[in-house]
Amino acid sequence: MEKNLRRRILVITYYWPPSGGVGVQRWLKFVKYLRLYGWEPVVYTPENPESFYDDESLLNDIPEGVEVIKTRIWEPYKIYKRITGTKNEKIAVGFTSSSNKKKGLLHRVAVWLRGNLLIPDPRVFWVNPSVKFLKKYLRENPVDVVVTTGPPHSIHLIGLKLKQKMKVKWLADFRDPWTNIDYIKDLRLSAPAMRIHRRLESKVVKEANRVVVVSEQMKREFQQLAAKRIDVITNGFDEDDTPTKLIPLDEKFSITHVGTLTPSRNTPMLWQSLADLCVEIDGFRNDLIIRLVGQVDISIIESIRSVGLDGNLESLGQVSHAEAMMFQKKSQVLLLIVNNSPNATGIITGKVFEYFASGRMVLAVGPTYGDLASLLSETKAGFFVDYNDKAKTKRVITHLYNLYKENNLRPETKDILRYSRKELTRTLSNLLNEMTNE
Repeated sequence: MEKNLRRRILVITYYWPPSGGVGVQRWLKFVKYLRLYGWEPVVYTPENPESFYDDESLLNDIPEGVEVIKTRIWEPYKIYKRITGTKNEKIAVGFTSSSNKKKGLLHRVAVWLRGNLLIPDPRVFWVNPSVKFLKKYLRENPVDVVVTTGPPHSIHLIGLKLKQKMKVKWLADFRDPWTNIDYIKDLRLSAPAMRIHRRLESKVVKEANRVVVVSEQMKREFQQLAAKRIDVITNGFDEDDTPTKLIPLDEKFSITHVGTLTPSRNTPMLWQSLADLCVEIDGFRNDLIIRLVGQVDISIIESIRSVGLDGNLESLGQVSHAEAMMFQKKSQVLLLIVNNSPNATGIITGKVFEYFASGRMVLAVGPTYGDLASLLSETKAGFFVDYNDKAKTKRVITHLYNLYKENNLRPETKDILRYSRKELTRTLSNLLNEMTNE
């Protein structure tokens, strides 16, 4: 379809290549495929974001000729790092840290200031300059729909103000909860600060023409805030990212986690179960590899070492998205751990869909009655165990290990193509068409 015949959508996002990580993937992939369905994307993003790491390979997913607008953002992280003495560390999601240094009083004070003064988050200083810039841009370059995606949820305040000032049609996309996100407790919010968070969250959800979330549980939570309409569009996998060349499986019994492991994802029960099996099953210790690919909090490393599995541990740190896909494809088992937090039942980590595409067996740990457990059951992609069910965990791992020894460790995965990024973009485009036709 000719570019000038397409409807236009402005995507406002903090995360954009070359920044790496899971926060980039969702709207990068939507932008990649929107033209197939009659939409021309324009992206607005910071020129100088605080990026935990860069992944230049993601730039290849940006379609040729897509307009990407950037303005500078001021973030108070230099002050935060000076207070906490972490000037050489990157700021990570969920307070993840690779340092084993004790968090002192200054750290706790800095976190309190961040949570109670920078509401909803430290990117809030980008809101007013962005509104001023985009008002001028939109008068000269009209669009049919404006999209904001969070976290950081301050991005939604840009959409809210543009809706109020310019009557644009606005879709608010939530990749994660706002006041129910797992690390909200770590911010040490005062009661007045929490009330402000809830008021802003409610205003965004009520004012947006459409709200999109990634799970049914999130939809149920936001329905209580009287949204006009809420749709679920999950994360997914891009068939283009799946390695096409033959990648030999690991010879060892590799259990690989790809992605961020925050303190709330530590599962001592799992590590102890693996340690028990090293004693109970001949040859298990020699065959076992626990491979962690990505950002891992030091508490997880220490937990694994505390049960005597340091010799079985491979912690590889950040890798490119292409390398992550390769590790998924070659591993015997793929590990998925849901945050042990109040919102756990609604968490469907974006990584699970790429796990599906890899064709490897998934072992997931979390609430067995949640959205992710239902998804695994529906797709027959693997097994789900509860955080505290050590007996079942050992039975499942023993079963997987026996299949590995028989060279028969593969899932009967079914009906996963509806989670391809292309199909999910089709769903999004239908929603956008409805918005513009109203």
